[in-house]
Amino acid sequence: FLHVVIMNTLKTIKNAIVCLVLLPRFLVAAVMFWLLDFLCIRKRVFFRMKEQEGDAIDPPLCISDSNRLFSLESLKAVWHGHKLDFLKAAHLGQVAPNTEVVQLEDQRRSRILDYAQDKRPLILNFGSYIADSLVVYIEEAHPSDGWMSTDAPYQIPKHRCLEDRLNAAQLMHLEVPGSLVVVDSMENSSNAAYGAYFDRLYILQEGKIVYQGGRGPEGYRISELRDWLNRYRDGLDRSNNQVIHV
Repeated sequence: FLHVVIMNTLKTIKNAIVCLVLLPRFLVAAVMFWLLDFLCIRKRVFFRMKEQEGDAIDPPLCISDSNRLFSLESLKAVWHGHKLDFLKAAHLGQVAPNTEVVQLEDQRRSRILDYAQDKRPLILNFGSYIADSLVVYIEEAHPSDGWMSTDAPYQIPKHRCLEDRLNAAQLMHLEVPGSLVVVDSMENSSNAAYGAYFDRLYILQEGKIVYQGGRGPEGYRISELRDWLNRYRDGLDRSNNQVIHV
């Protein structure tokens, strides 16, 4: 009994520390959302962001006028994302969490690192898609019965069971029929380990994290991923072209 009390006390202390650390950035996000609900401010902010956009390969951050940002559901989603990012097990240069996922085709359970081949980099794309990567479909960022977005191509409710998540992932697979799509478990183990909510990019190599993208949508930078792959390819070319003098 004493052991249970100690563990619960430590858990409470940990949660309190997390809240204290995350509260300032959460309040800043909440104020920003409140301000962006004023259309005059929203249009001005997104106009400036569009002017400062770098590489055209990165998906633009677009929010229609009908979408309300400051709401109970949006604040819950933002807090959830901050908390997952803070508590994630995945960190650059460290061993990649080998979490469980479910294959879309036969619903067979597997592990993230099962898809890595020898020393080749493995791109993990959480919540969205690009070519030649393992797409890991996680919990919906904008469910139709939560923080709903009118910009979403499909209106998908919160996943209540694995079948719901698999059915929703089929819609994503229709958009990218050539990509390998798996889904996170209902325990959200991959989402939690990689801090993937709303969406995020990673590159794994030889069981380690060699690239860690920022939290989406604003930190979702395909251009950074492309630059890393270009540097990796250049390094391979240099190693293959070395001449040994005897």
